[in-house]
Amino acid sequence: MEWFTDRAQESGIDFTHVNGATGKFYYPEILPPGVALFDFDNDGDLDVYLVQGHPLEPGTRPDPSLRGRLYRNDLEVRADGTRTLHFTDVTAQSGIEATAFGFGVATGDVDNDGFVDLYLTSFGGSQLYRNSGNGTFTDITKQSGTANEPGFGVSAAFLDYDRDGALDLYVGNNVRYRGLDKETVCPNPAGARDYCPPQIYGGFPDRLYHNDGKGHFTDVTAKALPGLRPRPALGVATADFDGDGWIDIYVADDGEDNMLWMNQRNGTFKESALAGGAAVTAEGKAEASMGVDAGDFDNDGDEDLIMTELTSQGFNLYVNDGGGRFRDQGAVSGLGPASTPFTGWGTAWFDYDNDGWLDTFSANGTIIMLEGHQNVPFPYDQHRLLFRNLGNGRFEDVTAKAGSLFAMSESGRGAAFGDIDNDGDIDVLVGNDAGRTRLLINNVGNRQHWVGLRVVGGAGGRDMLGARVGVTGADGKTRWRRARADGSYASANDPRVLVGLGASSGPVTVDVKWPDGTAERWNGVTADRWTTLRQGEGK
Repeated sequence: MEWFTDRAQESGIDFTHVNGATGKFYYPEILPPGVALFDFDNDGDLDVYLVQGHPLEPGTRPDPSLRGRLYRNDLEVRADGTRTLHFTDVTAQSGIEATAFGFGVATGDVDNDGFVDLYLTSFGGSQLYRNSGNGTFTDITKQSGTANEPGFGVSAAFLDYDRDGALDLYVGNNVRYRGLDKETVCPNPAGARDYCPPQIYGGFPDRLYHNDGKGHFTDVTAKALPGLRPRPALGVATADFDGDGWIDIYVADDGEDNMLWMNQRNGTFKESALAGGAAVTAEGKAEASMGVDAGDFDNDGDEDLIMTELTSQGFNLYVNDGGGRFRDQGAVSGLGPASTPFTGWGTAWFDYDNDGWLDTFSANGTIIMLEGHQNVPFPYDQHRLLFRNLGNGRFEDVTAKAGSLFAMSESGRGAAFGDIDNDGDIDVLVGNDAGRTRLLINNVGNRQHWVGLRVVGGAGGRDMLGARVGVTGADGKTRWRRARADGSYASANDPRVLVGLGASSGPVTVDVKWPDGTAERWNGVTADRWTTLRQGEGK
């Protein structure tokens, strides 16, 4: 059997993204779509949200069917362990009216009621939908203060940066777009008209919103992010990069220095990317960073960074020394040279084979029209990449071994990662620009042992985004992972933590460092199953 197989259409996700491209090269067409994996109905399995676009040509009659869509996961698991994966389109009854030209999606429980809410970025503003807990959502954008207007939000992330128990919101804005009627004409290297780079329009400042815990957010950008300069943001990842117990923010910018906002533990951040070695490459170049994720790929206890880049640049690997200072190891790791022909977007650290080492994946698609690809609706397609972590700082390109799905050429954009069938390995949901959604089901990961953990807290039992989870197996080694929904590109991931155990099947010890600075331990946690850990119930 192939390592990954596409189960989207057969399981009920029959969705094709529309960007409306007609040869006018409107800049928003080249960016979407993001995708999301989240459990909106709290039934223990991951549901799906898909971002949709529409024709941007002025005067075009809107198609009411072109809207973001919500799919409920009706997973059936039988007593013998066999399972049937099926999705139902519940958009109509959900109350979600996402008819704008969508870019991305972020997920988080903003009111601590135990139900995950949705934040949608789009051309023309953003929307915050409150999950009512009964299968419906309510648009609370206006009263919440999160419209991000004016703005050009693409990726966003929920995080509790001040440790007050309420999730705040960071919005990565891309460009200062002047509108469809003022689109600039730009040639590509071959001299033909093509999409303009973001520098033609100029960057737009990101925003940080503070949550008061009562459903209202305050824009604290000016105070909290001193010295913020407008840059074209594309990816956002939050993690505690210096190990001080406070969450930090990393922003992947397109063609300009990336930003590393280090938490000063007083409601403000200090931009430290250049000093920390994570603003530019080892050669001092600012590259076209798109997707980004933070994770402990070398199992040394701190958060490292993977970034996808433009064709000819190669992906970047920034290795953390534990104090929030990084070394660019993209070249020596093998990731950079192997990815040079590709323009990467959605990416993540994930252990696809459950050997205890974080591997990585990228959804790819160029931004320059490809000659000879004119027989496809949107000729910007490339195939996906899969890299296996060898455990020695290097990666093996195993794309050719992963199956026919990785030979398929599409305009990949957003990618979300999570165990969608609850079988103990990480699957991948991929959004394609002007193409079909793909659901890559992992067929190899659960051949080895694993432990799955959902870490929750607060009165409503919400997912504790930002919590650090250490799993110690029989070999005495501790592998640290983070509960997170952010990272990748314009997408939202499974907030649960899945740790590969390789050949070890015995119980494990789990340490959780909670976002508020407290810590707990659970002994004898059973392997090869999902377990929920609640703050206050450990030792």
